[in-house]
Amino acid sequence: MGWRKRPLVLLFLHSVRVLALRGPATVGAASLPLRFHSTGFVCHRSLSTALPRVSAMEKRADNIEAAPAAPANPKEDAKQQRLRAREEQERQRLLLLETTVSDLDSAAFGYLAPTVTSLPARNWVEIKNIDSAKDQLVWLRGRINDVRGKGAMCFIILRQQHESLQCIVDSRQEMVSKDMVKWSASLSMESIVDVFGKVVVPEVPVASTTAKCELQVHKLFCVSKANPTMPFLIRDANNTDDEEACKNPSVIKVNQDTRLDNRPLDLRVRATRKLLKSNQPQATLNLAIFKIQSEICQQFRNFLLKRDFMEIHSPKLLGGTSEGGCNVFKLKYFDNDACLAQSPQLYKQLAVVGDFRRVFEIGPVFRAENSNTHRHLCEFVGLDMEMELRDSYMEVVDLIDDMLKSIFAGIQTQCAVEMEVFKRHQPSIEPFKWLEQTPRIRFTEAVEMLRGTELASEIPEDISSYDFSTEQEKRLGRLVRERFQTDYYIVYEYPMNARPFYTMPLERDGVMFTHSYDFFMRGEEILSGAQRIHNPELLLRRAKECGIDPKTISSYIEAFKMGVSPHAGCGIGLERVAMLFLGTGNIRRTSLFPRDPKRLTP
Repeated sequence: MGWRKRPLVLLFLHSVRVLALRGPATVGAASLPLRFHSTGFVCHRSLSTALPRVSAMEKRADNIEAAPAAPANPKEDAKQQRLRAREEQERQRLLLLETTVSDLDSAAFGYLAPTVTSLPARNWVEIKNIDSAKDQLVWLRGRINDVRGKGAMCFIILRQQHESLQCIVDSRQEMVSKDMVKWSASLSMESIVDVFGKVVVPEVPVASTTAKCELQVHKLFCVSKANPTMPFLIRDANNTDDEEACKNPSVIKVNQDTRLDNRPLDLRVRATRKLLKSNQPQATLNLAIFKIQSEICQQFRNFLLKRDFMEIHSPKLLGGTSEGGCNVFKLKYFDNDACLAQSPQLYKQLAVVGDFRRVFEIGPVFRAENSNTHRHLCEFVGLDMEMELRDSYMEVVDLIDDMLKSIFAGIQTQCAVEMEVFKRHQPSIEPFKWLEQTPRIRFTEAVEMLRGTELASEIPEDISSYDFSTEQEKRLGRLVRERFQTDYYIVYEYPMNARPFYTMPLERDGVMFTHSYDFFMRGEEILSGAQRIHNPELLLRRAKECGIDPKTISSYIEAFKMGVSPHAGCGIGLERVAMLFLGTGNIRRTSLFPRDPKRLTP
């Protein structure tokens, strides 16, 4: 063997010996590939650098004994076990809280799956009728007003509008598990739930609910989960409606804008703090207001239907400007200019032209008036009527007067519970008063009444274009109350220049007045009406005198050239009637979703 090859052979043999000594632990190094050259075996380039390190490691491994195992720490082991147990409990709790069901027969509790929209018919009972279902198994659906877990039990106060019932989830009952109690206690207030259970009479009456019975819960399902964090708390809004609470600066209240911004939640506000401690029916103040408002509409409709009126529905999209006025909401109707109707006035008259004779409408009215007052809205519900006349415009005044008094009486008889609720909420507001014989005051007489007050300097000598200001109307209302002991009265024969162009003129003592009338409640106008001009020539002349371009009302004037009977009517603001009858002080309280110059949502 040549002297060049001998060192390479010795190196190779040494490598084999080292690899053999290290055994399986050096598999990675032993598997390094070798390359053949014409000169013989040549080690992979990595092997030449790995060998010294491997040799050093091998020497250290030979000289060091195996390290002993770390001694056991019982306290640390127990701590880890407790931690793992808590983590498992939390995991199980979260799984429990998210329990979702789709089969009400096999499950006892949980969130009803949102895809479950059709279920077998169930034996439903309303809370107001539950006292008659003693010892029966029934289903109820309601809103969680309060929930409280206590040991093996959970107490839930269920609410249906102003009625309430206590439901008990008790794990000591065979059909109720501890998990069900825990889940029930986790439900957020204001959630909608379906409850199945047995109606029982408790040994100790429940003082905080309207129902005398209570429900032993067998099954409980959440239909709709409410967000635990609300824009405001119902109890804080309750304080705002509580006259006594409002006097206490330390009591949390909710301002009007916040309530209106979250109107659906605000509509649920149910009772003052004082009433919540009693078992009297706790109707929401808002529910009472809008039930009364609904009754006003029903009384209006029924009164007129019984007198041969017919209900109509006029268009709300108009070309040009409504009634020739300028306070309209303008919009584009494809390529044309249009506006929202500020009154059904013209179409009521056209219906009379069409021989409908007596018509009425309940519908929206739009006014583009930038009035940020307690009594103005940009959109409200109008109660409008129109009728033919025989001899005098006083025929319509008599009918409207009888209608309003019928509405007032109907509210008191049909909404006695709601009126009592409102009285308990707002005890300082005096009940609305009216007389069988309504005071009717000529405009000139009303002016003379005001001349005898501190407002006399505000009234001009020439009243041919004069109309009352808001302050003067309220002062007149107080004068009428003092003299006649009533909150309801009529002022008629307003000056011609203070009324719309289509109002029938009347000359008296050299001054032009009109066959017009306003009805008042608590010193504020609730309706305005008049006999209309039915002569087309006079109508055209009055339009020009008022600066209205005849082209904008040409179809209206042309209709009267077809022949029309003398007629008259009025327009009533529903929200304003409700506000003044109840004395709420702000029309936004009697509008479901108010629209004023600063509010377009929700």
